[in-house]
Amino acid sequence: MSRFNRLPILELAILVAAASSVLAQNQYIGYVYPAGGRQGATFPIRLGGYRLVNASDVIVSGEGVSARLIDYYRVWNNQEMTLLRQQLNELRKKETTVGDVMAAKMAWFEFPATIGPGKNPGAKGAKDGPEPSEKEVAKQNLIKRIQMLLAEDERNAAVPAHRELVFAEVTVAPDAKPGRREIRVITKRGISNAMPFYVGQVPEVARKPMKTVRKPVLGKEYLAQRKRPPEEEEMRITAPCTMNGQLAAGEVNRYRFPASKGQRLVITAKARQLVPYVADGVPGWFQAVLRLHDSGGKELAYNDDFRFHPDPVIYFEVPADGNYVLTINEALFRGRESFVYRISIGELPFVTGIFPLGACAGEPVKIEMNGWNLEKTTLAPPPKDAKPGHHLIAATNGKLVSNYVPFALDTLPECLDAESNDEPSKAQKVSLPIIVNGRADRPGDWDVFEVEGKAGETIVAEVDARRLGSPFDSFVKVTGADGKIIALNDDHYDAASGLNTDHADSYLMVKLPADGKYFIHLGDTRRHAGKEYTYRLRISQPQPDFTLRLIPSRVVIRSKSSASVTVFAIRRDGFNGPIKLNFRDLPEGLKSSGAMLAANKEVVRLAVKTTLADMEKPVNLTVVGSATIGDVEVVHEAMPAEDRMQAFLWRHLQPAEDLPALVYNPSYQPPADRLRPPIRDEDRPKGVKRTLTKSSVAGRLRQIEDLYQQWFFTDEFANRQIASIEARLIK
Repeated sequence: MSRFNRLPILELAILVAAASSVLAQNQYIGYVYPAGGRQGATFPIRLGGYRLVNASDVIVSGEGVSARLIDYYRVWNNQEMTLLRQQLNELRKKETTVGDVMAAKMAWFEFPATIGPGKNPGAKGAKDGPEPSEKEVAKQNLIKRIQMLLAEDERNAAVPAHRELVFAEVTVAPDAKPGRREIRVITKRGISNAMPFYVGQVPEVARKPMKTVRKPVLGKEYLAQRKRPPEEEEMRITAPCTMNGQLAAGEVNRYRFPASKGQRLVITAKARQLVPYVADGVPGWFQAVLRLHDSGGKELAYNDDFRFHPDPVIYFEVPADGNYVLTINEALFRGRESFVYRISIGELPFVTGIFPLGACAGEPVKIEMNGWNLEKTTLAPPPKDAKPGHHLIAATNGKLVSNYVPFALDTLPECLDAESNDEPSKAQKVSLPIIVNGRADRPGDWDVFEVEGKAGETIVAEVDARRLGSPFDSFVKVTGADGKIIALNDDHYDAASGLNTDHADSYLMVKLPADGKYFIHLGDTRRHAGKEYTYRLRISQPQPDFTLRLIPSRVVIRSKSSASVTVFAIRRDGFNGPIKLNFRDLPEGLKSSGAMLAANKEVVRLAVKTTLADMEKPVNLTVVGSATIGDVEVVHEAMPAEDRMQAFLWRHLQPAEDLPALVYNPSYQPPADRLRPPIRDEDRPKGVKRTLTKSSVAGRLRQIEDLYQQWFFTDEFANRQIASIEARLIK
């Protein structure tokens, strides 16, 4: 049974404490489409959000992926839309031309169906006849740009926070590391939140991007549904392939492909992984459903989640040569522009589980892996010098890399579960502290461990399984030699596990009543078992420690001013001491006096101030916290995060990779890089009734100048509009 967990009351206090800081850092993107591309490819993307005015850059984390900003569509008012329609009508007249300067500026591209190495998004097929002039190309590009803007405009959007659009071109290097990245939009006033963005390895296709969805009206929902021709419902592909798409309400997308008998196909969908939380619906994410049919329509395979992960995975051994059809839909047939997906299909390596789930840092370890198409693949542990914590590892055959799975490194001694230890009389004796790596070997299996304890001694039993990708749903209890239960626990909420909504790992800390033997019993609450039902059980005296999260995942500072982030400490094993916080190695122009998180407190604000007027590009910052635990100074980096709501109420600290910071000038105005020619006398209307006030004229002239500087108007059109407005000024 899936569990939906809410941040505790104290964690909710973060949101109130940080409100004023977040208001100044509210550039937002709700989706990116497509949410990735293949190594060696160049392709267009679009991002929907709000408060993205004066967008200046698009950045992708990691190496080997670059992005180039192409265009930005804000929300236009009615007067501006009327002006754009008038300009479009003039451009459609044969005698209208566009100047040389504009020809150089108005390059435009279309969304390609295929995203592959060497693809040029703006490339056109060869046509008979002479090449069009540069001015004619510029004119057609401007027509296309305005037509697209008008077509994208939605006055009554289902999600108003998706109405602003940013268009960019992404280039992925051939040797870029495959897997998850993060993408952000940079503006002249701030930095957006991060969205997942993936580097793929196989050929890709992308459906036409969805326009902003209209808000449905009760009883007339059909008016808000997307109308697409039948031929767009199904695409023909060849495996291996990654398919990019978006689902509107009520839609099913189909992919037809040939397959040969004996092929072992792995079909994986990324949906919830792309937009982890949806605030206004249950379940609080895009719940994708995959079905595989033969050419006659018979359903051969179905999946709507992979264990406790909402995104589905299908393993299918092809029974006969022929064509097959893969479909994807949303479980409740919801949909909108942010219901983005990536489906990969092919004989791809896929790891379903590993054993052990971790090791002692710096020690050699042999990892057993289970899954599909793993022949001739190898899986290496983290580097020998890797620090304690959770690391991502993957199997590779030299060409393809599998999905990534987490692997834990710790500092305590480790051992393996020794069967058969399913009752106290056969308990496995262990000495504290210890981490036991084990698994449920058969349904109903219990693993029992015997320890010697002293009266008044405190011991901790903590399970890491679900947080490491294992389906093991733990239940732990401590009993005395007489069999009496002293403590037990099923589920323990971990606020640091921000993408997890099924907190099934157990934790307990118990004070022993007397000297003697004690038994720690561990089992799966659902009585499930198998090679992949693995766990790590820590049995030790308390190991006081802490983990840090900070929100939001970016720092935006006004010129020569200050800003702050909110830091949240997740205290572990009873640690309640003070934690000293500060930024590490701040660049020149930034300064912070740090902050002290008092004993027994969990939330504190950390401020940073600047002497700079602005920054050209953001810089990545790091926040560290230090505390004296016993006689040892412990230092941890804070992980940036975003506060995200799931299904109306539940809140999560969604982790991010980086903490970019930007200083902005609040008085910034876009440079006027176009110089209009003087207004001709023949453009000034005569005998016009003067009806506009000075302030009204000034406002309309600003609109025209803004659109002109954004390259939506020709010189002639802008001058005629300005002359017409000036002539109506009441003197």
